[in-house]
Amino acid sequence: MVDWRPAAEQELAAIWLASANRAAVTDASHAIDQSLAIDADTVGRVVFDTVREYTYTPLGVEFEVIAADCRVFVLTVWDTATGRPTLAGN
Repeated sequence: MVDWRPAAEQELAAIWLASANRAAVTDASHAIDQSLAIDADTVGRVVFDTVREYTYTPLGVEFEVIAADCRVFVLTVWDTATGRPTLAGN
């Protein structure tokens, strides 16, 4: 199961609203959902521990794979044209 966190959903909506090619954003988000639902622990690259990063232009996502629960959480999304946001850390 792929679950987009509320902040990621809001980011996706903002990207879609600002996009000159909304169909491409819609297609990419759908493709990301499908890829993560099928094989999340091999998609993209490991960022750290259970967190991975995946790009399907024009979108990039950071997501966490919880294999024991068969769940994937999309944590953040960005427009690949503007680049990945800088991590603030804590």
